[in-house]
Amino acid sequence: MELSQALEDCPAIAILRASSADRFGEVTDVLVDAGLRAVEYTLTTPGVLAALSAYAKRAPDVALGAGTVTTADEARRAVEAGATYLITPAVFPEVLEEGARLGVPVLPGALTPTEIVTAWRAGAALVKLFPASLGGVSYLKAVRAPLPDIPLVPTGGVDPANAGEWLAAGAAAVAVGSPLVGDACSPSGDLGALAARAKVLVGSVRRG
Repeated sequence: MELSQALEDCPAIAILRASSADRFGEVTDVLVDAGLRAVEYTLTTPGVLAALSAYAKRAPDVALGAGTVTTADEARRAVEAGATYLITPAVFPEVLEEGARLGVPVLPGALTPTEIVTAWRAGAALVKLFPASLGGVSYLKAVRAPLPDIPLVPTGGVDPANAGEWLAAGAAAVAVGSPLVGDACSPSGDLGALAARAKVLVGSVRRG
C-alpha cells in the first residue's frame, strides 16, 4: 500500500524499534487489526530487513516503511526488502536523492524552519518534525504559520491519547513509537495492552 493512501485512511505511523525484530510481524498484525495502516521498521533493529521482507510479502495492504535510514545504500536495501517509503532522523541529501531515483517517498527529520524548508525543497514527500517534544503542539503551530504548505509529521512527544491534538494543530499525520508499542516487541510483551493503546491512537487521530 502507498503511504499516502494509508495516511488518508488513518493519519498515523507506528514506529517499531527494539533489540530484535523477531516479533515485528506479530506486533504489526495487532496494529493493523486496530486500524493502523502505516508501520515503520527501524534499521537500527537487528534482523529488521528480513522481518520487513517477510511481512511485505504477506501483507501488501499495509504501508511498510524503513526508518532511521541514513545512507543511499541503506535506502536501496530497504526498498529491495519491501519498504514503500523511507524515514530519516535528519536531512540526508543522498537518501532523498536515492528515494527519488527509486520512486519512493522520503520523510526526512527536521526541527528548525531552515531544516524544514531545506528538506522540502530537496524533495521530501512530508517532513518529520523531530523531536517534536522539544516544542510541543505550540511549536508546530508557530512553524506552520509562515510555512503552511509544508506537510509536517510530528514524531517524539506524540502518544496515543494526544495524537489528535497534533492533527488539530495542523499536522498532516503523526508518528508514534514507544508510547504506543511499549514492551510488545519483547518475547514476553503484552500484545493485549498494545491492542488497547492502538485503538486509543486510531480513535484519537480519526477524531482529530
